[in-house]
Amino acid sequence: MILEIDNVELYFKVKRILNGVYLKTETGKITGILGSNGCGKSCLLKIIFGSLKPKYKFVRIDSKPILKPLYQTKLVAYLPQHHFVPNSMRIKTAFKLFKVSWNNFIADFESFSIFKNVSFNKLSGGERRLIETYIILKSDKKIILLDEPFSHLAPLHIEKVKALISKEKQHKIIIITDHMYRHIIDTSDNIYLIKGGHTKLINDLTELEDYKYLSSGTIN
Repeated sequence: MILEIDNVELYFKVKRILNGVYLKTETGKITGILGSNGCGKSCLLKIIFGSLKPKYKFVRIDSKPILKPLYQTKLVAYLPQHHFVPNSMRIKTAFKLFKVSWNNFIADFESFSIFKNVSFNKLSGGERRLIETYIILKSDKKIILLDEPFSHLAPLHIEKVKALISKEKQHKIIIITDHMYRHIIDTSDNIYLIKGGHTKLINDLTELEDYKYLSSGTIN
């Protein structure tokens, strides 16, 4: 499956956020989105998902135009920056709703086994983020959008999540953004930089320095 989004124009009142944005990704590839704070990374994920309506966008799957919001196709799962599972929901209920195996989860994250019957508001921010990221990644959707999945995670959990992302890409499209740029660089097969409202496909990591996203000498 090949997903393309093209000619994105987004304005907030009179301020232009995105203009002429293009992004292409496919099954088996992790596509990273980098850019400074406020550049429109999260907005672009919401536009792809369909929860944010820009002035203009053109979405294609395998060259076929998709005219309704992508979330209505049941192809996509989206991890927003904020917690999306209700506070009062029990963890086992969330796994059941997303049709994700609890046993497989605790095989990877054994220390979480004590939380099965606990509600989400009893977890720390990092624990909650890990579970929410996991159930999105392991859902049966073919397109996965991840906004700041590494936020608040312990270093050991970050490495496990990165390994999980790499595993899941074998049969999914994964688009990911995070302010922790090194994890995006490590994980992604393709990287787009948003600068000045436009996307730029990064063919060489030194371009991130050329475009002033990273300081000179950051990429060794």
